Amino acid sequence: MLKKISSILDLIKFPHTIFSFPFAVISAFLAAGGMPGIAQLLLILGALVTARSAAMSFNRLVDTAYDIHNPRTAYRVTLIEKIGRKNVVLFTFICVALFVVCAWLLNRLAFYLSPLVIIIIFGYSYTKRFTHFSHFVLGTALALSPIGAWVGIQGSFTITPFLLALAVVLWTAGFDIIYACQDLEHDMRLSLYSIPKKLGIQGALIVSGVLHLLMVLVLALLPHYTDLSIIYFSGIFIVAGLLFYEHSLVKPRDLSKINTAFFTINGIISIGFMVVTIIDIFVK
Repeated sequence: MLKKISSILDLIKFPHTIFSFPFAVISAFLAAGGMPGIAQLLLILGALVTARSAAMSFNRLVDTAYDIHNPRTAYRVTLIEKIGRKNVVLFTFICVALFVVCAWLLNRLAFYLSPLVIIIIFGYSYTKRFTHFSHFVLGTALALSPIGAWVGIQGSFTITPFLLALAVVLWTAGFDIIYACQDLEHDMRLSLYSIPKKLGIQGALIVSGVLHLLMVLVLALLPHYTDLSIIYFSGIFIVAGLLFYEHSLVKPRDLSKINTAFFTINGIISIGFMVVTIIDIFVK
């Protein structure tokens, strides 16, 4: 059982949750005007983890026919066989159920929106079959986390979580485009869609850079709608510097540092930005 659980966590790349939860935490702290209630915060994190886990396991199930032909992802099929396809399906259903329960325990609006969230995060898995803009759908799926966190605290909408969500869309689409560059030959061979396939690697990297520039500009708008101050802006400068460094690592003719750019730098960006923003909230 422990081996199967370990294999499932490997299958869904559980450590990558780090890319989405910091923005949810930021949104929760902004919505609460400080430290949210512990119960609310735990339910938000529970909803985030279970939703992402369900989406990832669903993705592995529906992409088996494609993953088996890609040397980078073929191990996923091996893991599914090791775990048992029925067990992965069961895990997916359990995660969906737990997500809905977390939403229900937060408030009525969160509960009503939970089916829409499942549709969006599950729908992403099919987008590479028909659109080059799948990167933006992935970004939208991750961008639901700050919106959901705000709803979980406030039970209503304002512009603030949507600005955070837009920043997440731009950031995620940008780094996913970089990551997709290494699958260009695979996508062409299996008639899958992506920005690198549409524009080539050089064009894709330019688009990624523009998206990350726009992300920084969107984040700079946030203090206009909140009480964030100079400490927050220092976080934006750090994010901008790290994004510049990320793009300096990846060249059209040299993709060898993609993993460093994708995992390490973006992990630092998300955690670092969260820490600086929360400090700003508490300094007041």
